Amino acid sequence: MKYSLITDVYEEIEATTKRLEMTDFLVDLLKETPKEVVDKVVYLTQGKLYPDYVGIELGVADKLAVKAIATSTGRQEREVEEDFAKSGDLGETAANLLTKKTQATLFRQPLTVEAVYDAFDRIAHATGPGSIDLKVKYLCSLLNDSSPREAKYILRMGLGKLRLGVADMTLLDALSVAYGGGKEAREALERAYNLSSDLGLVAKTVAHQGLEGIKRFKITVGRPIRPMLAERLSSAEEIFEKAGEKVAAEYKYDGLRLQAHISRKEVLLFSRRLENITDQFPDACKYIKDSVKAKEAIVESECIAVDPDTGEMLPFQMISQRRGRKYEIEKMAGEIPVAVFFFDVLYADGVDYTLYTYLDRRRELERIISKTERAQISAQLITGDAEQLDRYMNQAISEGCEGLMIKSIGPDSIYKAGARGWAWIKYKREYKSEMTDAVDLVVVGAFHGRGKRAGTYGALLLAAYDEDADVFHTVCKCGSGFTDEDLAKLLEMLKPYKISHRHARVDSKLTPDVWFTLGVVLEVIGAEITLSPVHSCCANAVRLGSGFAIRFPRFTGNYRLDKAPEDATTAKEILEMYQSQLKKITKEVVAT
Repeated sequence: MKYSLITDVYEEIEATTKRLEMTDFLVDLLKETPKEVVDKVVYLTQGKLYPDYVGIELGVADKLAVKAIATSTGRQEREVEEDFAKSGDLGETAANLLTKKTQATLFRQPLTVEAVYDAFDRIAHATGPGSIDLKVKYLCSLLNDSSPREAKYILRMGLGKLRLGVADMTLLDALSVAYGGGKEAREALERAYNLSSDLGLVAKTVAHQGLEGIKRFKITVGRPIRPMLAERLSSAEEIFEKAGEKVAAEYKYDGLRLQAHISRKEVLLFSRRLENITDQFPDACKYIKDSVKAKEAIVESECIAVDPDTGEMLPFQMISQRRGRKYEIEKMAGEIPVAVFFFDVLYADGVDYTLYTYLDRRRELERIISKTERAQISAQLITGDAEQLDRYMNQAISEGCEGLMIKSIGPDSIYKAGARGWAWIKYKREYKSEMTDAVDLVVVGAFHGRGKRAGTYGALLLAAYDEDADVFHTVCKCGSGFTDEDLAKLLEMLKPYKISHRHARVDSKLTPDVWFTLGVVLEVIGAEITLSPVHSCCANAVRLGSGFAIRFPRFTGNYRLDKAPEDATTAKEILEMYQSQLKKITKEVVAT
């Protein structure tokens, strides 16, 4: 197939802003395309060589492109750069300079789609010593056989700047008309695309096998399914209006969404954007492999960073440090360990669970998952009560989550791959009460350490002082900020205060491994103050059933030996901090 047929259509597409016209141009192109190369034409029109999850990038940088244009046109690189400075587009620069080539140098072989695709494939796979020269050579060979118009799109393709404005859905419409008999075929084609994330494969299937081949399309382990997406609401009342009288509420963990493909030989991990990130999380692969009992499965989970000593959840910023790494992966896995929380099953041992309702999928998920310390199923509550939903929301936040994912449990609650709708709703707060000042809190209990902290305390239960009731109310469980020296020091420092029961002046809903009498005061700072059903500080002051918690508390290193327990930060001060910070947020929202 002549490459000029494609570039002619690209010119027409660039000249219009109307989606229907774009679709018509693509339909004409697809009808002229031989079935043997329809997948290549679709990929090239998307500006890629393979579906995104394969992770193959062309790797043509501006400098390399300038060198190739100079070599092909017989110009100095300086001349190419000067033209580029005027045009702002190396594709236009290539076209301009090729137009100015002398007639003697214009002899060329007609360029084909196959030749363009194969040259780019070689460019993408050229690595190691000498790869730059190889890439220049392949690009030059294309430019030597290009017309000015073809050169423009070849350069844009190589640089990842094709930018035709052709969306995946527009290509699906064109495929429906060209090969499926009309736009009524779109639904079947879209489902095939959602199950495979591969438009080239969909095009090849419908071109060779027609609509019947598309209807036989199956989930394949190793090909990511386009994820189901959620809408967003900020009140329980609105949620029940949209999602039904009863809903399932799951913790919305503050981590990376992973789609795990498990087979007998390997585990593959795909991100929300369908990037293959398997190599970045070998520890998560192991936890998933050990936990999933099915021989073959596709499951979704949230991968979060955890404190290596306490097992407590850490904020997203921590796990983001492990994204995109190519080196020191094992070292980072030791420094920032992870846990996975499964929340859906899409396929298991030959069964397509995307066609099952949410509750049926949840039952299957619980059947195939063996829970371990680092692999759990997401916390869930089924409720039809707005107040209970809000309490669960506060509980999730106090435990380090972003909020809740609300899921429909009705008969139409199948997994809608690639779709966004009210079947899934993000329930997140519209504000954060950011904590700017440190507080002084009293140690009232402790939890035994694990791993490297075995033999010491992994986390301390801390409380604020209620001077009106002369009681100490818990406000956080703190395991961060302690050095090895701190842990050894605290073990000795707290020994004289150890008692066998909760102190009479301590109000706590949590039961630590060790209780202490009142004595040691520590300085702590956190990310924010949140409502919490888990802690007793200022219980019911803002909302029934909720107190205050410090989210992501961290020991500052300051032992307040100068302070008696009654000199600690009071519950009233915590309430005032929350209210003043809330006013600040409100002002910012109003100003915006």
